[in-house]
Order: sequence, then C-alpha cells, then structure tokens
Amino acid sequence: MPAGCAVRLCPLVVVSHPRGQTAERMRDSVQMNGLIAPLLAANFAVLLGGDGGPTGWGSPAALTEVALAHASAVRTFPWNGRTYALGISMGGLLALRSSLPGAPYAVSGVALIDAWVDLSAAWGSALSRRSEIEAAYGVLGAPGNEFDPLYLTLLGPRLPLFIASSPDDSTVSATRNSARLSPHADPALSEVIPLRGEHLGANRFTPGMAARLVAFLKRLEGPTAQR
Repeated sequence: MPAGCAVRLCPLVVVSHPRGQTAERMRDSVQMNGLIAPLLAANFAVLLGGDGGPTGWGSPAALTEVALAHASAVRTFPWNGRTYALGISMGGLLALRSSLPGAPYAVSGVALIDAWVDLSAAWGSALSRRSEIEAAYGVLGAPGNEFDPLYLTLLGPRLPLFIASSPDDSTVSATRNSARLSPHADPALSEVIPLRGEHLGANRFTPGMAARLVAFLKRLEGPTAQR
C-alpha cells in the first residue's frame, strides 16, 4: 500500500504471475520490483495474486482465488473503487479474463507483458503446457471458447490495453497472442509497445518501461477515461 493512500484514495493493480512463479517469488524478484516500486510511488496499491498456483493458466478456479484476495485487499486500504490488471506471460490469461463481463470484480484496464491471451494457442504449444492446462481446467482436451480470454474479448467492445511484446519471443508467440489482441485496443487510451529480444528479457523491467506503464494507468485514472 502506498503511503500516499493516507491522503488520497488509491486504485489497485492486480498482478498475475508467469508460469512456474508464485506471489512470493514476484514479491522477492528484483526484476518485478522494477515495475512494482514505481506503481507504489505513483499511488497505486499492488496485489500480487496467487493465480491458482504456479500453473493456474487463468482457470476459473484461479480467478475465484484472486477474486477472494481482491475482496479482502480492498478492505485494508483507502481504495478509490478502480482496479487494473497486469499480466506477465501466463498471467496474461487471468488478467485479460478478469476484464470481461461476468468477472467477479470490475477491471478498468489491462496491461500485458510477453503475455499469453489465446488459451487454445497455449494448450497447443507444448505437451507440458497441455497437461497443465487440462489439469487446471479439469478437462481432457482443449478448453472450449467459453474459457478463452482472447476469443471472449474479441466478441465485445474495445478495451484500454497496454501491450508489450516481441517478435523474437520463442516462448509466447506474438503472432498468436499480442498481434491478434492489439487491434482490439481502444486507440484513445491504449499503448502497444514493440520490443526486441527473448521472453521476459531485461528490457521488460526497465525504468523506462515502468514509466510507460504508470503513464498508461494514470491516463485511465483521468476524468476523460472515467466518463
């Protein structure tokens, strides 16, 4: 919680972690703190989600878990009523899904870094991911479109999105994920950042990237975005 919450109500940023990570590892990560510390300095409270475990893959159970944490968190500080989602790699699935109709808490904008958003692409990308996704969703075979954040997003209106990805990323295909989502970004409020280099490289966690993320969220906090 930012110290500034004592004098000015804070919005909340819910952070969803990469595959194999946990909230505790994000908290202790020097790289992640390159983004978290500037958010706190800009008067955004930050919730590091458990996301249903290291391989939750944005499942309904993972979203329910984070919703319970969200409900608890907003009772612990002076909240202004607005929530934003930041998804890193696998966490993109949960972050994007939380912004859609029927989600258990309202999300006013989504930031994605090297993020999976196409669940079917993730399921089909490797046998190890396939088995993890099937276990997380309790299915045999690919989860249906009703679970796929990208499919569901493209059915609705454009969203305020911050999308950072690289064509060099051999872990998360930008072609299957960010490139398909980017045209659905609200052009007045969104930012699409082309990067270079492999998955979750150091240039994703620089002061410059943090400044652009904070600027995006502050834009959404402005009166024009809130009308």
